[in-house]
Amino acid sequence: MSLANGRTYLAIPGPSVVPDAVLRAMHRASPNIYEGELPDMMPGLTRDLKRVARTDGHVAIYISNGHGAWEAALANTVAPGETVLVLSTGHFALGWSRVAEARGIEVDLLDFGNGGPIDLDRVAERLKADAGHRYKAVMAVHVDTSSSNRNDFAPLRALLDDLGHPALLMADCIAAMGCDRFEMDAWGVDVTVTGSQKGLMCPPGLGFVFFNDRAADARKALERVSSYWDWTQRAAPEAFYQYFGGTAPTHHIYGLRTALDMIHDEGLDAIWARHATLARAIWTACAHWGQDGPLRLNVADPARRSHAVTALAIGKPLGRDLRRWCSDQAGVTLGIGLGMGNEDDPKGDGYFRFGHMGHVNTHMILGLMGSVEAGLGALKIPHRPGGVTEAAKVISGASSGV
Repeated sequence: MSLANGRTYLAIPGPSVVPDAVLRAMHRASPNIYEGELPDMMPGLTRDLKRVARTDGHVAIYISNGHGAWEAALANTVAPGETVLVLSTGHFALGWSRVAEARGIEVDLLDFGNGGPIDLDRVAERLKADAGHRYKAVMAVHVDTSSSNRNDFAPLRALLDDLGHPALLMADCIAAMGCDRFEMDAWGVDVTVTGSQKGLMCPPGLGFVFFNDRAADARKALERVSSYWDWTQRAAPEAFYQYFGGTAPTHHIYGLRTALDMIHDEGLDAIWARHATLARAIWTACAHWGQDGPLRLNVADPARRSHAVTALAIGKPLGRDLRRWCSDQAGVTLGIGLGMGNEDDPKGDGYFRFGHMGHVNTHMILGLMGSVEAGLGALKIPHRPGGVTEAAKVISGASSGV
């Protein structure tokens, strides 16, 4: 017998739950791409995208996932043979560095492990050693989806400015835009990449690159950029198709328009507060369970944890077993331990992740926590019971202003 029949819940860190309103907006016949409603909505859509990134700069839209946005950011700013400094706190910064290497870019990697934090003294040492300013960009991930570590960018900008280093500051904000606070202009980020499938609450398929005038000048200095990746016309199109380098992703645009309306109706400050409260509820439950068992949060310092994704270690093969129980018996899909494996656990079977990004609320998170606690009990995994009660206290306290 399975108790999983009924509506399932996808609690992985992307793609996230797509709101019914977004699905309804996409469920329509193919529209006219030459004139009318679709081309007319684009100026407002790009304006509202930039509001989410907190930038007055530019945005280019690609029919791609986040990996495509990674490549687009590099294609427009760094030439083959030039060098970038990559600051890694998990799997996805390493992935971005591999994209750079595949483009013929030299990568200088500072690896801070799965969970960080970035050591500013080590970064300063590396930048000071770069007296000839070989580094064309400093690249880091705002929230690493694998480790759930969250990095600050304002200190990196301050460091670059203090040292007078001209490198562009580039941020991967794929996991957390619209979930964790991110201030592109205020924090001095030159290039930001994200995707449609997480905090923006749409299906996968759109990649976004936000860039300021400094980055635009770097593009002008390049001898050539392939016509597809070139952000010049995408950010300042003369015709509708130039936003996308060809035929528009029509139904994604309708879905994104609705998602942006939902975001701005709620307000970013309210969205950030909602995600912070729900994340604290999750952390509280997990810390409670772990008092009498092997479960631990991957990022020990709460100030360094994402409000969009939580990575956990529980020991091989318990992570795999718990994921399977939750799927088979509760209809809840947990995230795999992506990028968290090691020599003793190459598949990451001792890890799992919660995605709590975008279209999430109290009953979804408490239902998730209840399912996990039931799984811990059913599998006889040692834990201290009562984690859901502790999570509920966090939420009730936040709602009452305590």
